[in-house]
Amino acid sequence: MLVAFSVSPGNASDADGSVTDAVAAAVRVVRSSGLPHRTDAMFTTLEGEWDECMDVVRRACEAVASASPRVSLVLKADIRPGRTGELQGKLDRLEAAVERAEGEPGRGQ
Repeated sequence: MLVAFSVSPGNASDADGSVTDAVAAAVRVVRSSGLPHRTDAMFTTLEGEWDECMDVVRRACEAVASASPRVSLVLKADIRPGRTGELQGKLDRLEAAVERAEGEPGRGQ
């Protein structure tokens, strides 16, 4: 299972409008989970079983809640039992498809 999520304070931020410190607390939860993960500018993606992923998401929300009485959570999941290594595998298959398409006459370059 892959879970992409974004969690942030719902109404509290630093003096400059930043939510960085609260989000950093959530990212620390993810990093300490031991699950494969990737964080980018908009989302953090986890890979694992349902219960372990949802536990990390819950604890990340609790970390943000310590800085704000209101928490915003956006979550998207790709539920494929029995699959592992998809955090990188999906990207590898996408890149291979892009490369194939760029090599076709009349496409890409």
